[in-house]
Amino acid sequence: MSDLVRLHPENRKIFEYKGKPRMLLCATEHYGAVINRPFRFERYLADARDRGQTLTRLFTLFRELQTPVNPYSTCKPESPDFITPFVRTGPENALDGQPKFDLERWNPEFFERLHAFLSMAETFEIIVEVVLFSNTYNDAVWSLNPLNPKNNVTMDHELVIPWQDYMTTRCDALWKWQQSHAKKIVEETNRYGNVIYEMCNEPCHFPDGEGLPKDDEVNAWQRHLIHLVREKEKGSPNQHLVAGQQAMTIRPFDQPSDLSFDEMDVDVVNIHPLPNTICGGKSYELGEFMSKQLKLEAIRDFALAAYKKGKPLNNDEDNAATQYKDEEGWTVHRKRAWTSLMCGAHYDMIDFSIVPYLETGIPASKKGIRLWFQHLSSFVHSVDLIKARPMAKWLKQVPDNVVASVFGVEGDDYCVYLADSREVNEPGFGRSIDGEISFDLPDGSYGVSCYSPVSGVYSPETLLIDGSGCSVQLPTFEHDIVARIRRKSNG
Repeated sequence: MSDLVRLHPENRKIFEYKGKPRMLLCATEHYGAVINRPFRFERYLADARDRGQTLTRLFTLFRELQTPVNPYSTCKPESPDFITPFVRTGPENALDGQPKFDLERWNPEFFERLHAFLSMAETFEIIVEVVLFSNTYNDAVWSLNPLNPKNNVTMDHELVIPWQDYMTTRCDALWKWQQSHAKKIVEETNRYGNVIYEMCNEPCHFPDGEGLPKDDEVNAWQRHLIHLVREKEKGSPNQHLVAGQQAMTIRPFDQPSDLSFDEMDVDVVNIHPLPNTICGGKSYELGEFMSKQLKLEAIRDFALAAYKKGKPLNNDEDNAATQYKDEEGWTVHRKRAWTSLMCGAHYDMIDFSIVPYLETGIPASKKGIRLWFQHLSSFVHSVDLIKARPMAKWLKQVPDNVVASVFGVEGDDYCVYLADSREVNEPGFGRSIDGEISFDLPDGSYGVSCYSPVSGVYSPETLLIDGSGCSVQLPTFEHDIVARIRRKSNG
């Protein structure tokens, strides 16, 4: 039995942690649980455990600006509440009006919170993706970063570093302190078995900007960081998994993945489900940011294409509808999450209902997305994950307007997830669906029951005799349903 999260030795598309096979699934807070002082992460983690969530993600340095779309996330602390690995000493003020940072002095408050968070998550058997750096996106966000020379007393305050250069080794002074930060985080967190490292959230390059970093330069920076982490952990009690992705382009959005799957020294590929995501030379339109777009067929097909690669896929930080704290938006994410897992991928979304002082969500999200993910986690972990695989061509017939995903153990357990594929703004969205599914089964007898992703309840089981041309008449449903077909024991 291993207490270190790892790829499962018998099925490297899933994880093993504390001797148990795991799929990664979460509706998580916005990654600022440690850096945002008022956030009571004890409440968040206890609720995540109760919801069966197996993953959370943690930024260690990055801070975002408040925006009208998402003003209160944990990743957007007020300036006096921003806790970083570095002590604020002054005497001068940083660009946020608070005292400047001293990069040579580690901040005890940050590391106390970091250890408390990771220790509690480990007790609750929640895997934590520890993110060392992030894209800084623009000058305004760069102005909040402690590694900006204007914000610390350690670097030459007259040094000007374009924000785009943050994801490169171009500036020796900046690269020195990036390495210092990465080494310190790894040193402090190596003791925990529930940690996965990511070098950079949303690394990007600038193909059309003269003199700006191109993909090879950004990817080289990531390779240096991965090597640093691997070397730092040599001879240590734990050697952790590394997650990540190759550099993408944000405007216009272009997210290649073949280098991530085939060449980069990462163990897990993180992909943000967005338009023009490329796998095997094919582009998949996975939905616009904050659009309420479902794009279920593309989500399914991309996950199935990625499954043929050698590394697990994590559909990471899905933001298709997270700003909409309502049943409609959460339904979009429920269906995208089920489709991802039933096609062998893992799934992480940001639950915008979780903010400081509301660490377990709002009443509606507790009855909605948080409860629905609890059902999904319970369901998927009832499957023999070591033997289970996606079965893309098993079904012969499905009702109209339905995208089907089949996951399970051939000849033993078939989990058929059926979801209404109509978009929110499309006629018929949310209307009742009925019809039948048809398929072939090996010799034997099988029990059939239907499962509701909303209520988490199975229907009574009926007996289905094997043979070619088997069919199951589905009960009338709205949005989605699961048909589970299991072999009956000979006894």
